[in-house]
Amino acid sequence: MDYSKTAAGVLQGVGGEENVSSLVHCATRLRFVLKDEAKADTAAVKATPGVVTVAQAGGQYQVVIGNDVPDVYAEIGKISKLGSAAADGAANTAPKGNLFNRFISMISSIFTPVLWALAGTGLLKAFLAAAVTFTWLATDTTTYAVLNALSDAFINFLPIALSITAARYFKANEWTSLAIAGALVYPTMTGLVGQPDLTFFGIPFTMVSYVSSVIPIIVIVWLQSYAEKFLYRVLPGAVKRFMTPMIVVLLAVPLVFVVVGPISDLIGGGLGKGIGWVFENAPWAGGAIMGGLWQVFVIFGLHWGLVPLFTLEFQTTGQILLVGPVFAAVLAQAAAVAGVWVRARNKNLKSLAAPATLSGFLAGITEPAIYGINLPLKRPFAFGIVGGALGGAIIALGGVFAKAFVVPSGLALPALLGNGNMIMLGIGLLVAIVVPFLLTVIVGFVEPTEDAAPAPASAENDLAVLSPLDGTVVDLSETPDAAFAEGALGDGVAVLPRSGALYAPFDATVAAAFPTGHAIGLRHADGAEVLIHIGIDTVKLGGKHFDVKVTTGQQVKAGDLLVEFDVDAITASGYDLTTPIVVTNGELYPAIADRASGPIAHGEPLFTAVSVESAAVSA
Repeated sequence: MDYSKTAAGVLQGVGGEENVSSLVHCATRLRFVLKDEAKADTAAVKATPGVVTVAQAGGQYQVVIGNDVPDVYAEIGKISKLGSAAADGAANTAPKGNLFNRFISMISSIFTPVLWALAGTGLLKAFLAAAVTFTWLATDTTTYAVLNALSDAFINFLPIALSITAARYFKANEWTSLAIAGALVYPTMTGLVGQPDLTFFGIPFTMVSYVSSVIPIIVIVWLQSYAEKFLYRVLPGAVKRFMTPMIVVLLAVPLVFVVVGPISDLIGGGLGKGIGWVFENAPWAGGAIMGGLWQVFVIFGLHWGLVPLFTLEFQTTGQILLVGPVFAAVLAQAAAVAGVWVRARNKNLKSLAAPATLSGFLAGITEPAIYGINLPLKRPFAFGIVGGALGGAIIALGGVFAKAFVVPSGLALPALLGNGNMIMLGIGLLVAIVVPFLLTVIVGFVEPTEDAAPAPASAENDLAVLSPLDGTVVDLSETPDAAFAEGALGDGVAVLPRSGALYAPFDATVAAAFPTGHAIGLRHADGAEVLIHIGIDTVKLGGKHFDVKVTTGQQVKAGDLLVEFDVDAITASGYDLTTPIVVTNGELYPAIADRASGPIAHGEPLFTAVSVESAAVSA
């Protein structure tokens, strides 16, 4: 399918952008609300390449596309103001779950657009550091100055890049967010870091460095999104366009300086004092904390509270014991992403893991590894913490120290040589690298599947699909939705549920878990793709009465609980709960056999998806 041509044809067929009141999409279809349905040329829409059929129901003009609907939806956003990030928003598709999972999903979504630039400049930084270490390039040359700026600028001004992606995620004004981020890293303000007796209209505040920071800009843009909604609602139309950004910037930037800075300084300072005390009384425990949690401190910007402790230790003793375990922390995360590089089958994941590994090991630039791979995949990040803690404890026990503060990396290791027990240093670094690497390679992780190509079907690839519901099997043609009833979205059966639990009908990867809970897409290892659509038009409930138990990319076993839903409440809201279960890639599985009928319990055989080879043999 040529998504751009499909999008243009559909938009023209429905009467153009000016005839559209709103547009959203669900699992398989574009859902238009048209100002005048009489202006839509249904025959032309149906004839558009890529369109399966058109259904007009519930006040919506529904254009059925199938699995490619997100791509067509995105193309419509490119040629119109419909289907844009402002209309749909990443926040609307964020998976449900506990706060930790939602936090990781948010960080991943905000970082995704900047990852390749971060990885590329990080790799350049690694090569530059290598050139300096091996005396190929002197640091007092203008060549070095230019290359250092090229490789350092992006990560230094990372809050500016994140202001844009965070604004898109939270539906805030991007340019106002950019103005806020610019103030955080403005040279005059960064020059105030560490200065005493700072005030804003008499209010004392502590200036901390926001260079390369992550959390402060994300938090303030989140607050900005709410402030803008309020101001746009209450300000007069004649002034709100310029008054809103002025008020938001005037409130947001001082809020960061007066609130976020002191809180970060207080927490970071407390951490510093606590870790300093632990190092004095139990060095191995201090090393484990620094090696295991340093990267966590970095994520929340709390590591700045430890930097004064490094300085104080150096001024007092002429050495820095706390730096050694940080080497273990950095190299452990680099080793974990190296494990992803070795194990991953997803091409995009491998291609990002490669430069992230090199920049992590050589230059200590771990942001691409952490935000792009380890943290979203969860397990590699946890394995890096384990390796860093073990390696940091061993290094601390060896009394390893540095005689100057350096950015921990593979190329900066000479700063530790000859300072303390070198055998313990070697063992600690080896453990920090080997443990997370092996854990990542052997234990593995839940890998994204969006790039996975279905395996060719074979005669042995017929898929036995079990019933995902307790209920009554009905013929697909009896489904009160034309697209399903006519088989436009694939062949299968439907089940009228008698209880509100949806279970996995076979071992699968969750290809799509819609946050509204109304639909689940599953992919079998042999390539079969099955869509389960709970009820008709239930996407309109917006997730109400649904509780999704899985996320996209998750591996599930037959019988695992996928979704819980309130049968009585959904029915009382006027929705039909007939649930189609269809095979959406009919080119690989062209036939359905052994269809069940009548009452059925979940886990009982529902139908068999017949592979193309089996169908050919039968023919």
